[in-house]
Amino acid sequence: FVFGFTLAESNSGIDVAFDKFVLDNGLTVIVHEDRKAPIVAVGVWYHVGSKDERPGKTGFAHLFEHIMFEGSENHDDRFSKPLELVGATSLNGTTWLDRTNYFENVPTPALELALWLESDRMGHLLGVVTQEKLDQERGVVKNEKRQGDNQPYGKVNYRILEGLFPPGHPYRHSTIGSMDDLDAASLEDVHQWFRDYYGAANTVLVLAGDIDAATGKALAEKYFGHIPAGPPVTRLKRWVPVKTETTREIMYDRVPQVRSIRNWAVPGWTDRDRALLTLAAHVLGDGKNARLNRALVYELQLATEVAASVQPFELASLFSIDTTLAPDIALEQVDDIIDQEVERFLRDGPGEEELARARTKILARVVRGLERVGGFSGKATTLAQSELYDGDPGFFRTYLDWIEHATTGEVREAALRWIGNGRYQLDVLPFGQHRTVESGVDRSRGLPRVPDLPDLNFPEIQRAVLTNGLPVVLASRGSVPVVTVALQFDAGFAADAGRKPGTASFTLAMMDESTARRTALEIDAEAESLGARITTDSTLDTSKVTLSALAGNLDPSIELFADIVRRPAFANAELERLRKRWLANIEQEKNQPVSLALRTLPPLLYGPDHPYGIPFTGSGTADSIRTIRREDLIGFHRDWIRPDNATLFVVGDTDLEAALPVLEKHFGDWAAPGGDRPGKSIGEITPSKASRLVVIDKPGAPQSLILAAQLAPPTGVENNIELELMNDVIGGAYAARINQNLRVDKHWSYGAYTFFRDARGHRPWIIYAPVQTDRTADSLRELQDELRRFLGAHPATPDEHTRVFRSNAYSLPGRFET
Repeated sequence: FVFGFTLAESNSGIDVAFDKFVLDNGLTVIVHEDRKAPIVAVGVWYHVGSKDERPGKTGFAHLFEHIMFEGSENHDDRFSKPLELVGATSLNGTTWLDRTNYFENVPTPALELALWLESDRMGHLLGVVTQEKLDQERGVVKNEKRQGDNQPYGKVNYRILEGLFPPGHPYRHSTIGSMDDLDAASLEDVHQWFRDYYGAANTVLVLAGDIDAATGKALAEKYFGHIPAGPPVTRLKRWVPVKTETTREIMYDRVPQVRSIRNWAVPGWTDRDRALLTLAAHVLGDGKNARLNRALVYELQLATEVAASVQPFELASLFSIDTTLAPDIALEQVDDIIDQEVERFLRDGPGEEELARARTKILARVVRGLERVGGFSGKATTLAQSELYDGDPGFFRTYLDWIEHATTGEVREAALRWIGNGRYQLDVLPFGQHRTVESGVDRSRGLPRVPDLPDLNFPEIQRAVLTNGLPVVLASRGSVPVVTVALQFDAGFAADAGRKPGTASFTLAMMDESTARRTALEIDAEAESLGARITTDSTLDTSKVTLSALAGNLDPSIELFADIVRRPAFANAELERLRKRWLANIEQEKNQPVSLALRTLPPLLYGPDHPYGIPFTGSGTADSIRTIRREDLIGFHRDWIRPDNATLFVVGDTDLEAALPVLEKHFGDWAAPGGDRPGKSIGEITPSKASRLVVIDKPGAPQSLILAAQLAPPTGVENNIELELMNDVIGGAYAARINQNLRVDKHWSYGAYTFFRDARGHRPWIIYAPVQTDRTADSLRELQDELRRFLGAHPATPDEHTRVFRSNAYSLPGRFET
């Protein structure tokens, strides 16, 4: 069968073309052509997930996903290894309730290599699936489960699924499964799972990017046409359990704040009510100006976070209102406010302006997602999910039509139908006819040879200077109607020296809370109406304010952006509200292993008086945040957030001729304050030759986190490339030594890595290894041994050098897709 579609452009401006083919063996193939970069996104989606697991076999779909990366009959080696050598990016796999998918973005000349590998593990797998591989990946998955369970609120999802879905419902258990069931998985289980669900007729292949439909169809037939269809799969299409009364459960966890989550089962992926309820969730709890956020976070300050959302699945979706209470606030107070707001919504529905903002926000998110061809999101994912759940790759357009044309009355009626009755509330307190064709691939000849890869063509970098001296750097990319504007300042955490720790981050966070012209809620409402997103962040040496704007709304979006940058009010009411959230976040950092380590490490590495000797989270200390005042923020903004200390970067669907007048209009008259620009005294440090071991004891933790660091030369030194390649060999990639040791060989860890953190002074080189508790000391010894081997008799091998060089060089097209 052959299907060809071009989706009609609507008011949202979204237009995606695709061609769909169904091979004789039942494999569905979707091709989308996008020539903006010489890369192709490959996605293979199997219509099987954790809902297809039998009792006593939970976690099996995800375990099998891991096994799929450990070699096939004609390539009995790590799946990603040859793809890394040709610069593949976004290479991964995921498992969820209804599906399992595998994906990679490859340079165009490497497409046949990727298809060879994907078809080999689809059609030629079982001969190399051994007990040894099963045991290895079982250990890795169990460590992944431990790592997730070790986070604050890490076990919440288990309780929600069991509380909302009745016995016998396939969504009642989590995708990660139970430890007992993982231990019980046998080699025969693995083989049967493959035979039952990994046939061609249960699979969707998506190719998106630098490829046309004719080429995509020919390659799909060449590599996949010989693979059997597999047995027919019997599956449920809808099961939405309706609760007629509310049930509540209390769960205790090692968490700093009370969290209350209301949950309703609502219609699934392809039901129009799912779209209407998504709009309802946006109005109730998505963004500062949403009703629950306004009431609980801004006006009454009873909560630090509130979010309403719809998670869509095939049989049913999950509507939730998730609230994190401010410290020392009674749960009953928050319950009363949520009850009042939900009842008012069910009675009156959303306002026209609220609905318009929600609609614009959803459509803007879709547009931004479609900038990429593949990966965890992007066009390939959008088309694949639409095909998998609806049988039509263009179904996502139907969903957007529902969003665009929904009325306030329809949204209210959908909410009445589905969230007007009972719920499950969890309160978390501290503590067809097919045939195959003859294969045209001689697999005995090994992997296909990848021809020479093309050069990466960067867009032209254009430069200008505004009348006030502010430099502008612009790169034009017109793949989607989005423009990103980033104003970067030479400041960062290091600018806190001589000030209260956390001032830089706190100042940046306060800038979009109110201005001389707008309140926080007005800023949020205007941004939603424009489809704009404004964020702030800081690193060790930089502070940045970033705008993502729809191209058609660039002028008013930059006007809002400039107001936030130039005229923040630092209102005392907003400061006090943010202070409460900030202090609560610091307490959460102290309970989360990684952030606790990143708070503890810097003063040990740099010394307490060095500008970098502060928590790498940038949040400061509880004492400093308690004493920070409006004058501190005004002073930091005056000294560091100034045009003679900044560079303006613009990337997206515009050019210098169009953008420069807009930037000049809103930033050209911005004058620097008097006096010299500030400076930072980073200074030289002599790295210590002595090792230190610091132990933070967390009784009952299911996993240990090892974080080690050494001082390295600053970013941009003459031998920076050599340092990066060294890092890639030791721990900078999946195939690197420490990950192969702790995850692949010993399966003591879900993943162990090394990385540099950029800095103008001596930067930290960090080893990150979460490991099972009873192997903590052994893991430390292995890490030390790996470093000694690298520095001694076993430096980088020619194969490792080739891998890291080719992986870095050939992945450039994928890295610069957006």
